[in-house]
Amino acid sequence: MPSTSRLFLPFCLAATWLVWGSTYLAIKYALLSFPPYVLSGTRYLFAGGLLLAWLKWRGTPWPTLRQLGNTSLIGLLMLTLGNGLTCVAELTLPSGATALIVAGTPLLTVGLSQLLGSRIRGLEWCGIALGLAGMVVMYNDASLASDPRGVALMGAACLAWAVASVLMPRLDLPAGPMSAAMQMLAGGLISLPVALIAGERFPPSPRLEAVAALAYLVVFGSIIAYSAFVWLLRHARPALATSSSYVNPLVALSLGWLFADEQVSPSLLLGMVIILAGVGLIGWATARK
Repeated sequence: MPSTSRLFLPFCLAATWLVWGSTYLAIKYALLSFPPYVLSGTRYLFAGGLLLAWLKWRGTPWPTLRQLGNTSLIGLLMLTLGNGLTCVAELTLPSGATALIVAGTPLLTVGLSQLLGSRIRGLEWCGIALGLAGMVVMYNDASLASDPRGVALMGAACLAWAVASVLMPRLDLPAGPMSAAMQMLAGGLISLPVALIAGERFPPSPRLEAVAALAYLVVFGSIIAYSAFVWLLRHARPALATSSSYVNPLVALSLGWLFADEQVSPSLLLGMVIILAGVGLIGWATARK
């Protein structure tokens, strides 16, 4: 990994670990007024449009037609399906429990990478195994067993996100932030017709906290954190690039407990400790590359 990338790596990890961890609570607040696919579509349409406008102002060239097709596929998988289904699930699931299920995404990503020929190191497998063990411990919490529909929706969202994570480094995509901008625009443009078909409508008088949450999701959750994630997928190993799924539950559960009165059981706390140990192993394996 070049020295510039090594310096940029911790900033991108911080964005995906900490900022994305806070977006689960932000989605909960935004859902107070905005239906799920209206929320997801509006979020990514604004974020992608703002980022694209900034890039064109700087003179960034347009992507090719092939690159537009590839970014549309990634936007469909990650944002329309991955984030859209997450918003639907959060109508009934606590924000911390939602982030908890997302912790399984790296397991799917590494498994799919193995099927496509990527060589996974022994330490990475150990980290994944610890993450899986932590998830088993956390699933003893009763909040997940009470909502099988929400858990199933999150399982589908994680699978879509993992497929996109594996495909992204293998596809011809625009360089730099242009890739993130076009993915977000595609995700937003596909999500809004889904909202229309589902009978969702933009609220005439949204609550102030819902509008503030949407603005936070646009600027921090999408423009900053999603761009950082796209960079990680191009410059870091898949296990490290998706390791935010391990840290996000810690952030989401803490914020849900502080601001939304969500309960944090001992099994959730113990599971998170085990999961973070797995993250450490994955990071160590990547540093030894």
